[in-house]
Amino acid sequence: MLEVVGIVPDEALLAGWRRRAERALGWLGWSERELVARRHASGVSLAVRAPCDQLFTATELNEWALCATLAELEPARTEELMTALLAAALENAADPASVIPPLLEEAGARARLQTLAAREAQPALQRLLAAAHGLQVVLDETTLTLGSGTGAHNFLLSALPTADEVPWADVHGVPTAVVTGSNGKTTTVRLLAACATAAGRLAGYNCTDGVFLGGERVESGDYSGPAGARRVLRDSRVQTAVLETARGGLLRRGLALLTADVAIVTNVSADHFGEYGIHDLDALAEVKLSVARLLSAGSGLLVLNADDAVLCACAASQPADLRRGWFAQDADHPQLVAQRAAGGATCGVRDGVLWLAQAGAETPLGVIANMPLAVGGSAAYNVANLAAAALGAVALGIAPATIAGVFECFGAAPSDNPGRLMRFEVGGVQVLVDYAHNPAGLCGLLTVAEHLRGGQGRLGLILGHAGNRLDDDIRALAQVAAAFRPALVVVKEDEAHLRGRALGEIPRLLRAELLRLGLPDAVLPMCSTELEAARCALGWAKPGDVLALPVHSVLAREAVLAMLPLEARAAARRAARPPPPPARR
Repeated sequence: MLEVVGIVPDEALLAGWRRRAERALGWLGWSERELVARRHASGVSLAVRAPCDQLFTATELNEWALCATLAELEPARTEELMTALLAAALENAADPASVIPPLLEEAGARARLQTLAAREAQPALQRLLAAAHGLQVVLDETTLTLGSGTGAHNFLLSALPTADEVPWADVHGVPTAVVTGSNGKTTTVRLLAACATAAGRLAGYNCTDGVFLGGERVESGDYSGPAGARRVLRDSRVQTAVLETARGGLLRRGLALLTADVAIVTNVSADHFGEYGIHDLDALAEVKLSVARLLSAGSGLLVLNADDAVLCACAASQPADLRRGWFAQDADHPQLVAQRAAGGATCGVRDGVLWLAQAGAETPLGVIANMPLAVGGSAAYNVANLAAAALGAVALGIAPATIAGVFECFGAAPSDNPGRLMRFEVGGVQVLVDYAHNPAGLCGLLTVAEHLRGGQGRLGLILGHAGNRLDDDIRALAQVAAAFRPALVVVKEDEAHLRGRALGEIPRLLRAELLRLGLPDAVLPMCSTELEAARCALGWAKPGDVLALPVHSVLAREAVLAMLPLEARAAARRAARPPPPPARR
């Protein structure tokens, strides 16, 4: 795919690109000849479908079709375009001496593309993929994996076996769920993994904190994309795979797998607009819903949030024969009522109880007020995460009673869900450590903080943002904070996520917006690191206050947690545990 920026994508340009690309696909004999030109606010995305062993050639084909059209429309730019193409080819080549100089003239371009395609072709790979029809397949630049988890077999592309040499009887997949959405992905992933573990399976999952196998972190960092998914699927110990699938990975690298049993879309909210041609909620919803392509009609389950109007509208375009499971805060939401009437799966709250419906029967999963993750019902977003996870878990073959048992205790210990709504009491101050990274997430966190404050004490928070957001998105975060009228906002640098911004740029934007909204200068200190901001807020707080600490770097979060007294953390774990059930008579 090419992102075309700074060039007007008029009809003449797109028509010329399409004609040339179609001819080039014919030269190479590629059977699937799909082209997509998607206009958006900052330009146009030009995509070409290609065989998996022809991706570099496809990029060269795409660039030639575009640049040859530009040269035809603007002949004066021909030399400039040739120079740019040659520079790119040399920069990306492992061996510059092997580079065939790009040509815009058609006969030369055809010969060049055919040579490149022949160099890149891997017929042994294609034969194996054909033989593996219907199986899970994971592929990257070095390794082919047939099957997944306990049924995974990994082969180096440089030493592929023949189809007859593969032990096909031992190749199989494992129950697999993918989870995407703007908020709640990691919590939902961890809930699913906890349910699988309680069912006696070794669960592997990837998320923004790393890759985890059987509860052990084997990789640290943001692994919410294809690299994390591959790491989980390729491990022969994994019996159930739960894969966080973030927007960035989808847009940059696509989906790492071919099939899944469950695909969950938690919600869509304004975040990351302006990147990769995504400028509004409808486009973002389409990106998230791409996970539905992993599902087979009649067997896979697409789990969707009925309370999200944009997601509901976009989901209507999904194939009618794709099984859906709907969740909502209200078990009697019209969408859920209609779904149950048709014999489908739903999950929602009725009279304070979370109800799971499937195959015409409803099962109670527990009282929301007794679920630590729901914080007495004030964490509505976590109620949604619980409902989504319940639908996903039962579709993975996990019994409702097992799911209910997990929901009764998950979140009682901070280690259950690191970085997400972790609750502590420090010297009479209630402290919430969370990841809230966009306006919707921050609103949910501060709603919980207000519930815990109960009209007493003061509300304080720390506030920062990653650099790869539009200025309006950054101001929107400040607007959410200001709406809760906090007594303190420590404006922080998110130093681990500058992403192209200058030091101090984001804090200045946030503070200026908070001042414009009427917060006094005296309640808006600025700190240059996340740790310094947390220390400042903790130093300000008095007994009875509530602090909301959105911390985004894993290292900063670990440093913040280390500041909290061990005895306070132990007390928080004890206080968060639900009371034991009454003794049976």
